[in-house]
Amino acid sequence: MNIMMKRMKDKIKDKKCKMTSQRQVILRAFVESDIRHMNAEEVFEIVKKMSPDIGLATVYRTLDLFTEMDLLKKLDFDDGCSRYELNDRDNEGHFHHHLICMGCGKVWECQDDLLETLESILQKRLHFHTVDHQLKVYGYCEDCEKKREAEQGEHE
Repeated sequence: MNIMMKRMKDKIKDKKCKMTSQRQVILRAFVESDIRHMNAEEVFEIVKKMSPDIGLATVYRTLDLFTEMDLLKKLDFDDGCSRYELNDRDNEGHFHHHLICMGCGKVWECQDDLLETLESILQKRLHFHTVDHQLKVYGYCEDCEKKREAEQGEHE
């Protein structure tokens, strides 16, 4: 069994929650997928290939449950669509940051903790201990920036 899958199953067991076959399939969709930030419909598309009897409503309920249980992190990239990713950090770690292209909507992850200096300042000056943070950076990927430059050149 995949180490990540085992960790997630252990978390479910620790929360005294039953691991149904539907929940296991939905969890597998996250653990085995190459897509890091999936919306409910994308999860459903993956899940129905593994288990055609699982409905979209079950996917939504399970995503909500897994978010409440801290197995998944619910993300909002300001595109009107909630996305989810595995909460695979340990309790002491920080989440990665997200770079969001305003042209094509693609999302990249930045693993560097870009806010360590700010956290240090908050601790020293305000005696505020940061436990976690999220950073979303909006801009344009290389391809979209080239398209924007070309369009601006046409309008000049």
